[in-house]
Amino acid sequence: MPKPNVRDQIITAGLATLHSKGFNATSVQDITDAAGVPKGSFYNHFASKEALGVEVVRLYGERAGAMRAALDDASLPPLKRIERDFQAKVDANVNTEFACGCLLGNFSTELSAQSEQIRTELSANFAACVAALAPLIAQAQQEGSITLSEPALDLAETVIDAWQGAVLRAKAEHQRAPLDRFMKTLTSKLLR
Repeated sequence: MPKPNVRDQIITAGLATLHSKGFNATSVQDITDAAGVPKGSFYNHFASKEALGVEVVRLYGERAGAMRAALDDASLPPLKRIERDFQAKVDANVNTEFACGCLLGNFSTELSAQSEQIRTELSANFAACVAALAPLIAQAQQEGSITLSEPALDLAETVIDAWQGAVLRAKAEHQRAPLDRFMKTLTSKLLR
């Protein structure tokens, strides 16, 4: 059996720890304890906690991208794929009892003014979310299931912005009502 990659262990543990506790509230010791490695191992692989933060955002983006693969299911109409994708995100937030929220939103509010490297990675991840959504919106516009004439890219940006706001509010209130309002508004107003 191959020996686990210490760097990957630290990134994976960092994702879980930073997502649940926040960047500034998490120490390197918290991360190495969660990874089950000595603290010195951290500095063998990362110059700083900020450098780990960039890798954590990348890993989160990769995992989110894998989840977005459901958007490619051509057996469903595009609007249904969008609804299903966001419903899965609602369910994930409910299952964690709103404790974690979205790492991208969390880090955006906590670190955008603190770390240009992390801010840049966050921005790239938001752009990837929009890029995954915009073609489906355009397709739904072409087939008539979305009648709004705004450019698909603008609608995708608005949907992602609304989603992030709903997640932050659900996290703050520890209730699903903001997510339910988002889902209701998604197809009745945002994408109609």
